[in-house]
Amino acid sequence: MASTNVSSAGTGRAPVDAPAPAGLGSSKASSSALRLIQHKREALWFYRFISIGYDHVFNPGQYTEDMRDVAMDEHADLRRPNLKVVDVGGGTGFTTLGIVRHVDPENVTLIDQSPHQLDKARQKKALKGVKIMEGDAEDLPFLADTFDRYVSAGSIEYWPDPQRGIKEAYRVLSTGGLACIIGPVRPTFWLSRFFADMWMLFPTEQEYIEWFERAGFKDVELKRIGPKWYRGVRRHGLVIGCSVTGIKTESGDSPLQLGPKAEDISKHGNPILVFVRFLIGTICATYFFLVPIYMWIKDKIVPRGMPI
Repeated sequence: MASTNVSSAGTGRAPVDAPAPAGLGSSKASSSALRLIQHKREALWFYRFISIGYDHVFNPGQYTEDMRDVAMDEHADLRRPNLKVVDVGGGTGFTTLGIVRHVDPENVTLIDQSPHQLDKARQKKALKGVKIMEGDAEDLPFLADTFDRYVSAGSIEYWPDPQRGIKEAYRVLSTGGLACIIGPVRPTFWLSRFFADMWMLFPTEQEYIEWFERAGFKDVELKRIGPKWYRGVRRHGLVIGCSVTGIKTESGDSPLQLGPKAEDISKHGNPILVFVRFLIGTICATYFFLVPIYMWIKDKIVPRGMPI
């Protein structure tokens, strides 16, 4: 599977297939104003249901084993079995399975806010020995300088404040540690962009780079990834579209200062509003369930070398 590099390199240039990012004066996400299911409370309900068929029905069209293995083998730099690794937003442990191919399970921690997803992870024999726990990506229950590697796949799209989550990645890493965040890229086709913005966070490539650099990471790189059958530019987008890495060069917390958290799920929300956002968000999710099927069919019928 081919991947494309988009290094920060101090240029400040937006990639050719991504709209220029909106102003990033706030730590909150800036690509969209709505994001109906990106909120943590709706995501909890969403995964209560899709955890039933997540690994075999919902995940394969967006995040394949090949994509995971490329990210873990080539991007996350998991070259030593004694590395201490945290998988944030790890859900059912799909990415964790790629991590333990390189790292001893006893050195790996899987954390997610969904108890239903974590129940699925605990059932996997290959993850025996992995520490599995509930927690918030924007407020990790670990001391600074704890881990050698930070991995998060398919989680950033649910963070109300992605800059805070990346700041936490910096904090919990030890000096010389590497963060690898795998997530979506904002589509360029208007209909896909509409559903993406209604559903959850699909950052531009430049936003990823700026969030990492603001948190204090050095040598930031973005590499585009996708299924073997996904050809062409990021026209329709995928829930997994890129892998971003950065190195922590100084001990301690991130130099970035932020205000209060954007969302606290311990506080009760309006149940009607939560239900409406959950319902509309699920409709948007259905659109992105159909997109990979559409792209797979086009890959079969459109000759190689022609854009789809």
